[in-house]
Amino acid sequence: MQKNKTLQALLAVAAVAAMFSAVGVQAQTAVSQTPSQTGTSSVGKHNTSGKTTREGTIDNSNSTGMENRSSGMAGHNAASPSMGASGAGQSAAGTGAKLNASDEKILKDMAMADMAEVEGGKLAQSKSQNGDVKSFAQQMIDDHTSNLNDVKALAQARGVTLPTEPDAKHKAMAAKLEKMSGDAFDKAYMKQAGVQDHKAVHAKLMAAAKKAKDPELKALVEKTEPVVAQHLKSAEQMPMAKSGTTSGK
Repeated sequence: MQKNKTLQALLAVAAVAAMFSAVGVQAQTAVSQTPSQTGTSSVGKHNTSGKTTREGTIDNSNSTGMENRSSGMAGHNAASPSMGASGAGQSAAGTGAKLNASDEKILKDMAMADMAEVEGGKLAQSKSQNGDVKSFAQQMIDDHTSNLNDVKALAQARGVTLPTEPDAKHKAMAAKLEKMSGDAFDKAYMKQAGVQDHKAVHAKLMAAAKKAKDPELKALVEKTEPVVAQHLKSAEQMPMAKSGTTSGK
């Protein structure tokens, strides 16, 4: 009986010892796994930063490389607005030397003449019933609009502020023509806007070609002069400019 109790006690002690041994093994296993897991996490972090790990140097196609490229692109983009602003500043301020007073007056006179011819042409298109007069008026609109655009471009490049409307003389002429109609309008338009204005403008251009100092202004004057000469010749050949008749209606 005493032996059986002793045997049972030994078995109980052995069972408890076995339980503690199993718990110790599990604890040791968990501890041994932690560095590995930590190492894995560390490797993952290293991979995302593009640093060297135990597995070797990672290629720069990682997030650090992307950040470097992004920084470069950001620097380029930051420079672009500055360059755009500089270009806009050059456009607004002008890209060439300032014109002297004489050249500036030549450019402004050209703008004034172009505007007057365009406005007169539009008026003739709306009031005249003569096919030849309307055709001449359309040529005035087309040619002088094109020339005015060239004048404006040069004015912007040289920092010149141009007039925005015809002068008092041409406004008075337009008001007078506005009150006319039929043959009277055709005769007055062709004599004043067609012949007289083009004679005056052509004379100014001939003088300007000799006086202009700015090479681009000089080139523009020399380009405009033959166009105005052709307009003058066409106007002088119109019957109503000579006799006041409007044949060809």
